[in-house]
Amino acid sequence: QVQLEESGGGLVQAGGSLRLSCAASVSIFSFNSMGWYRQAPGKQRELVAAITDGGITNYADFVKGRFTISRTYAKNTVYLQTNSLKSEDTAVYYCNMRRLGIFREDYWGQGTQVTVSS
Repeated sequence: QVQLEESGGGLVQAGGSLRLSCAASVSIFSFNSMGWYRQAPGKQRELVAAITDGGITNYADFVKGRFTISRTYAKNTVYLQTNSLKSEDTAVYYCNMRRLGIFREDYWGQGTQVTVSS
């Protein structure tokens, strides 16, 4: 059973920073990609950033240059460093880990709230 636990969300002023963490209950070596998504009230969930098992990163245009995704295999943890936060970054941020085999397996965390005050 794969469990993902996010932490690091909170209330921050515009221009501030937060580091989100997502700890997996299993080795993250078993996943082909790891990512962060977000969902604001009344909006669809959207990709923020992702990293493959080969280390290739992908960022949504609206966070390029401000957010950085990384991972630590020793701790089975994926991080999202968020800098220069804007009020429009306010959302619930979800961690995702994916295996690509015969079937695609997606695992999600419970979400962590990020609120940016202007």
